[in-house]
Amino acid sequence: MTLYGLGVTVGAGIYVLAGATATEAGAHAPISFIVAAFVVAFTALSYAELCIRYPVSGGEAAYVEAGFSRAWLTTGVGLSVALSGIVSAAAVSLGAAAYLGQFVALPQPVLVTFIVAAMGLIAFWGISQSVATAAVITVIEILGLVFVIGWGMLLTDKQGVEFGEIFSPTGIEPWLGIGSASVLAFFAFVGFEDIANVAEEVKEPRQTMPRAILLTLVIATVLYLGTMVTVLMAVPISRLSESSAPLMLVFDGSDDRYKIAFGALAVVATVNGVLIQIIMASRIIYGLADRSFLPEIFARVSAKTRTPSIATFCVVFLILFLGQALPIAALAERTSQIVLFVFIAVNLSLLRIKRQPMARNYGFSVPKVVPLVGVATSVGMLVISIV
Repeated sequence: MTLYGLGVTVGAGIYVLAGATATEAGAHAPISFIVAAFVVAFTALSYAELCIRYPVSGGEAAYVEAGFSRAWLTTGVGLSVALSGIVSAAAVSLGAAAYLGQFVALPQPVLVTFIVAAMGLIAFWGISQSVATAAVITVIEILGLVFVIGWGMLLTDKQGVEFGEIFSPTGIEPWLGIGSASVLAFFAFVGFEDIANVAEEVKEPRQTMPRAILLTLVIATVLYLGTMVTVLMAVPISRLSESSAPLMLVFDGSDDRYKIAFGALAVVATVNGVLIQIIMASRIIYGLADRSFLPEIFARVSAKTRTPSIATFCVVFLILFLGQALPIAALAERTSQIVLFVFIAVNLSLLRIKRQPMARNYGFSVPKVVPLVGVATSVGMLVISIV
């Protein structure tokens, strides 16, 4: 489950958005990842408690239903989660196409269509096969980031900023840039919450889920900081800002074999993000339909593969449409805003559940201050994003 969470978190984030965050925050982009991790941490703890209370598909919808008992709110939150996965997958498919375009001379729309269709077929194939595939790919994408960090640190001709510049912002202007970049950096952490949406297909979820969520967040944060610091020191910010495949720039001037090796790793890493978001979004739609919040047709399960067939098809179609219609930065920002709205609803739900007289402790419980701070930090980042 940790590999599943890391697969969508890492693949959807650093491989795609390193250049965009550097555009907003300049040399201080790593600080924006620290800010985003701080915001996410409180909500991650709330998820860790909720997913052992309600280990079901469509987790967020179940949490809101338990907290508020409002059908319209439950449906709205559930659809928001599914939409965040769909928009996120569209953004990542553009990044995957950019990396794949380094090797295949085809138009971006063709590459996006191929990537999304292939991942949709794997997701339809079966949950065991899908998650096993995602787990193997996740190990590869983590090795890719370690490769970038090691290679970049060993470069003798670094053309980026000095290490001392990165963590020493002075004045109000750098912090405004960090605040703006933190919304994009937040997108890089989107994924840990997807773990909650496959709870019905996990053995011993009450033991597995909280540990998987927290491990995903810690490992992702360490990888992001190492990668961002390395890339900023190795590559000029002006070049990072212009690239849709930013991590490839670390290997400029090196032997073509290394560029090819990393390019292949990057393609694998980014398509993994598409695969896992398809799995997540289709389970959300299935979960809502199975509880009669959506038409019954979306709860249909293939007799052969035991996967939600209609829901998976609809998710793949929407990802293809958005991937052709919007640029990557806009997709990433919309994803962040949708997820922040969901985080606010989830934290408020936990607060209400904890006030219920019959609320049972399942062995993992956080103080009420945790969801309270989760609401405050999510609202703050949502306001920054809108402004």
